[in-house]
Amino acid sequence: MHATDSRGHSPAFLQPQNGNSHRSSGYVPGKVVPLRPPPPPKSQASAKFTSIRQEPRATFAFSPEEHQAQRDSRKQKRHKNTFICFAITSFSFFVALAVILGISSKYAPDENCPDQNPRLRNWDPGQDSAKHVVIKEGDMFRLTSDATVNSIVIQDGGLLVFGDDKDGSRNITLRTRYILIKDGGALHIGAEKCRYKSKATIVLYGKSDEGESMPTFGKKFIGVEAGGTLELHGTQKASWTLLARTLHSSGLTFRPYAFEKDFSRGLNVRVFDQDTARNLEIARFDTHEYHNESRRLQEFLRVLEPGRIVAIAVGDSAAKSLLQETIQMIQDRLGSKLIQGLSYRQAWALVGVIDGGSTSCNESVRNYENHSSGGKALARREFYTVEGQKFAVTAYSEWIEGFRVEVVDGVKLHLLDDVSSWKPGDQIVVASTDYSMYQAEEFTLLPCPECSRFQIKAKETPQFLHMGEIIDGVDMRAEVGILTRNVVIQGEMEDSCYAENQCQFFDYDTFGGHIMIRKNFTSVHLSYVELKHMGQQHLGRYPVHFHLCGDVDHKGGYRPTTFVDGLSIHHSFSRCITVHGTNGLLIKDTIGFDTLGHCFFLEDGVEQRNTLFHNLGLLTKPGTLLPTDRNNSMCTTMREKVFGSYVPVPATDCMAVSTFWIAHPNNNLISNAAAGSQDAGIWYLFHKEPTGESTGLQLLAKPELTPLGIFYNNRVHSSFKAGLFIDKGVKTSNASAADPREYLCLDNSARFRPHQDADPEKPRVAALIDRLIAFKNNDNGAWVRGGDIVVQNSAFADNGIGLTFASDGSFPSDEGSSQEVSESLFVGESRNYGFQGGQNKYAGTGGIDQKLRSLPRNRTFPIRGFQIYDGPIHLTRCTFKKYVPTPDRYTSAIGFLMKNSWQITPRNNISLVKFGPHVSLNVFFGKPGPWFEDCELDGDKNSIFHDIDGSVTGYKDAYVGRMDNYLIRHPSCVNITKWNAVVCSGNYAQVYVQTWSTQNLTMTITRDEYPSNPMVLRGINQKAAFPQYQPVIMLEKGYTIHWNGPAPRTAFLYLINFNKDDWIRVGLCYPSNTSFQVTFGFLQRHNGSLSRMEEYEPVRSLEELQRRQSERKFYFDSGTGLLFLYLKAKSHRDGHSYCSSQGCERVKIQAATDSKDISNCMAKAYPQFYRKPSVLKQMPSMLKGLCQGCGTRQVVFTSDPHTSYLPVQFKSPNKAEMQRGDLSIISVNGTDFTFRSIGAFLLIVDACSVPFRLTEKKVFSLADVSRMEAYLKTGIPPRSIVLLITRGEIKQLNISDSLVPLGLAKPAYLDNKGSTVFLGFSGNFKPSWTKLFTSPAGQGLGLLEQFIPLQLDEYGCQRAGSVRRRDLELLRQTSKGH
Repeated sequence: MHATDSRGHSPAFLQPQNGNSHRSSGYVPGKVVPLRPPPPPKSQASAKFTSIRQEPRATFAFSPEEHQAQRDSRKQKRHKNTFICFAITSFSFFVALAVILGISSKYAPDENCPDQNPRLRNWDPGQDSAKHVVIKEGDMFRLTSDATVNSIVIQDGGLLVFGDDKDGSRNITLRTRYILIKDGGALHIGAEKCRYKSKATIVLYGKSDEGESMPTFGKKFIGVEAGGTLELHGTQKASWTLLARTLHSSGLTFRPYAFEKDFSRGLNVRVFDQDTARNLEIARFDTHEYHNESRRLQEFLRVLEPGRIVAIAVGDSAAKSLLQETIQMIQDRLGSKLIQGLSYRQAWALVGVIDGGSTSCNESVRNYENHSSGGKALARREFYTVEGQKFAVTAYSEWIEGFRVEVVDGVKLHLLDDVSSWKPGDQIVVASTDYSMYQAEEFTLLPCPECSRFQIKAKETPQFLHMGEIIDGVDMRAEVGILTRNVVIQGEMEDSCYAENQCQFFDYDTFGGHIMIRKNFTSVHLSYVELKHMGQQHLGRYPVHFHLCGDVDHKGGYRPTTFVDGLSIHHSFSRCITVHGTNGLLIKDTIGFDTLGHCFFLEDGVEQRNTLFHNLGLLTKPGTLLPTDRNNSMCTTMREKVFGSYVPVPATDCMAVSTFWIAHPNNNLISNAAAGSQDAGIWYLFHKEPTGESTGLQLLAKPELTPLGIFYNNRVHSSFKAGLFIDKGVKTSNASAADPREYLCLDNSARFRPHQDADPEKPRVAALIDRLIAFKNNDNGAWVRGGDIVVQNSAFADNGIGLTFASDGSFPSDEGSSQEVSESLFVGESRNYGFQGGQNKYAGTGGIDQKLRSLPRNRTFPIRGFQIYDGPIHLTRCTFKKYVPTPDRYTSAIGFLMKNSWQITPRNNISLVKFGPHVSLNVFFGKPGPWFEDCELDGDKNSIFHDIDGSVTGYKDAYVGRMDNYLIRHPSCVNITKWNAVVCSGNYAQVYVQTWSTQNLTMTITRDEYPSNPMVLRGINQKAAFPQYQPVIMLEKGYTIHWNGPAPRTAFLYLINFNKDDWIRVGLCYPSNTSFQVTFGFLQRHNGSLSRMEEYEPVRSLEELQRRQSERKFYFDSGTGLLFLYLKAKSHRDGHSYCSSQGCERVKIQAATDSKDISNCMAKAYPQFYRKPSVLKQMPSMLKGLCQGCGTRQVVFTSDPHTSYLPVQFKSPNKAEMQRGDLSIISVNGTDFTFRSIGAFLLIVDACSVPFRLTEKKVFSLADVSRMEAYLKTGIPPRSIVLLITRGEIKQLNISDSLVPLGLAKPAYLDNKGSTVFLGFSGNFKPSWTKLFTSPAGQGLGLLEQFIPLQLDEYGCQRAGSVRRRDLELLRQTSKGH
């Protein structure tokens, strides 16, 4: 259809003004031209009577007066009739009008709903897979029933709309090979302001080896060309949230119990806790053979506490020696009615409750007949835990007896956000919270009338542990996403892989559907749509693909801007959303689950200003499309695009698949979650030039120089290589003899160094990583290379290495940028112990409590919190917790890159750090052994940092290096053996030594004060044509340099990190017949030029050289073969720059000799040039007391930073600890409240006050405990947090009923406990954080920690103003920026 019809009427939908030349039947979201109701129909009654009945003519005459009277009478009658007719007509009109208005008000089309356009015609193409449909000008169709066609092309103003009902009762499935929308064509399913209510499914069918392939789009697609409109808007749902209570494997706090065995003769007994379903006792009594066994069973049952669940099953036979008094005990305590008549080899099973009577007992018996069982005796009863989870205890007896404890009628999940939009039958996914992403699980929702809007019930039983808590201050709550939508686009799949679809790697069909949007589309908005079985293992075929669309926001003329919102992309075969040559796209609230290759994918390195807000990606698996998608086997197998016989190296060419692949820094990531990827969660890489179809595009600014967009409040976990990775690029040239690697494989050439306006001549702009949470990543929580980069307000827990900083390159190309981490938390081994299974490969004992836990890499891997690679780095205001080594592994808060051949700068500095009580190694410098190997590479030996304030070592303004490094020592240094460290005072710098054409040359550098302890350096790359050595040296000392081969003919010495007037003296070993040309100059990094060149002149003696050390002089001692000169800085150095503000001060030595002897002058140099060790800068005294102001000021790091959390700790000692005087403690926000007497201690805290307000403190002695119940029932004000701890054994703690209104699902058994801890809430809301902990008599609970949210609306708190949401502010900021 045209934009206007022949009569000039306005179209039903208005065209957005985005500069597109095509006119469309298309769309302004939520805006339809209003429709007027039709004019009222005419009344059935006539508006007036025109036929007046004529009187019959009389046969006699009347007088004139009589005639006049008759005329008057007839006139009055006419007036009366006219009035009556008018009244009737008016009444009829108003009745009709009222009816019409009523009908129109009830049935008038909603102007926001595309399916209510009155110009649409119902369309039913039927089931015809050969039909090619073209919807063109004048065609405005409403699809109202299922249909199958070959293909659909919508063009030239054609319109296809899916019909809907107000009650959402329709269920329409459209099957087609493809849908192509172009040139003013439009496809609508719902609208942003009139969301589709029914079920709409588009099935894209067809095999890769059948049917025609369309140009550009290929097969099995929805394609949007120039002028096309695609508007898909399903019913709005909360897309994803977090668990608010831990979901245990089996659905129970303690693992499920299952036992089965043949012929375990006698009565097999199990005892279970009625509050938690935990198995407490396992016993067997051979009452067939022994009377004493019967007596032992009698005593066993006699002492059991009331309420315990007991399950009994006969094994083989149990009746022969079963005493009557034992039978009576079973009857009295368990309510059995069948035990009395138990006979030889009868199968009997019972489940009952101690002192619960016969009503609590379920039992079954089967006779033994003709040497055969009469069947299985099975007993089963259902119970509830104190958390409200329903479970069943089963006992059975036949020839096999056994027991089971299992969840029944579904598992209840407690969630952080309102999920009332999730419905029974919906599919959800719960993310892994362990090292393996394969612990993610899918569930189907069940009806749950008893659930609150923050709860759901799942049909399946969980197989793994999913954390729902903030642990050790770090938010490790599992993500929970809803996969189901009412608008579905899905590929129709074959049962197995076929044809040319990489079947060597996949045994399932990977040829799914795909959606591609191309440049100059009219309007595309997708919201709350499910995409399943989408994507193909072919380039360009992705679930959602914005292909070379350019600017799709206001800058491109799109109003409203283009977005995808609330999509569910799962079980798909090539990425999630691809942003290719497209800028300004908003991707929001979208889930990508169980997909192949990079999930959220920015492709060519040119994509900018895109915003990814609150998206979730998990189970991101390898694919085949690009080298960076591939795993090890794919990488080495797929060699069609390498040059010659080159075999790719997986670790450096491939193995980079990432949930978020960000190919340009000028994009925004806000509140996203990468919850499990084969390699990385979020990977920022930097293209040297545009790639793919953007090749040749001239960028105004290089990505590696461009400032970082917004990075705020993102979380990364359960990935192998890194949670966050900022480093590297891709190869931008085709494979060749010079470089046989495949195009777009990983490349190590790019370095992130952001500057203002991406201009290296302008100031640096620090990239800000704000609020990153990284946990359970096997290698690195975050690997960050480049500078300047600042990481702040972040948390790292249970990673192999929490955070690694690497500089943006090597001298001289690296200008000396800096990296800083501040206000952050590092946790080595948290209380998230993990769970075996789901491809978790490694487990071992923890360093703190020796409990079994899952581990990164393997049990010997040295766990580190913060890792220094080269530098300069600044670590400040950070806290470290729980870094304790084990006999298997070294675990340290601070460590260094292992097997490091690179340089390390003494400008690395640390200040204001805090180490928790469970940190045994503040820092560790490595030792030969597993992972460290020989620990003899150059970087290993030169590891060093500056402890500015003594917060690491206790020595202020001290440097910390490896214990065997004598280049940095003096006599007053302090060894810390367990760190393999030495702590020294002094001033330090580096000498960068470069030689030419001397491969495999080893350099030995010796300080004159310690000639017995030289340092042997292999060089950064021994095979390089220009070996580089970069030792850290103490200033104002003398050194000699020797070689393991002929002396280099050309050598360069650079002064690195020298301040003005800093100096050292060096003597380089050469053959005695060598002549020299020595020059000085300033090297300019940017162009490689030299300035202010000066020649060194020889002097006759070392003494003369010493007198003239500020001049350009050298002295060659031919007797020892040492060429002496002073390296003294002439210019100031600015900031973090390695070199002076005038350039890099360089000395070039050209040596002329024909000798090929080894140039090692050690034997001749010493003791001649030996100097007695001296202290230039005195060691400070060791600090005393705690470091004031050290550590992060934040206690908790969460993914909902707009919510305030109250940290609460309970310290519950056991009997032995109490006897030695340990206190019971409740700590609230760092304030300790102690309790020392037997009894109970209560704190009441206002739930609406921040940071916290204590409203009451109550102590109940042992004698007063009975009064506590009344207080709990009536004395606690609403909106209060209740914190309760008991001390000592209380025989009867009669508060069970009073804890139910405060959060428990049922009264708990609390008598004879060693300790009880309870967290409750007084109010009309039952929060998920309410908990009860108990321990057996004599035992304590140790240290418990909980984080309680404050000021929730659900509490009924009155707020002074709205909650500030920084994430939403940043989202609005990005929209304005568009």
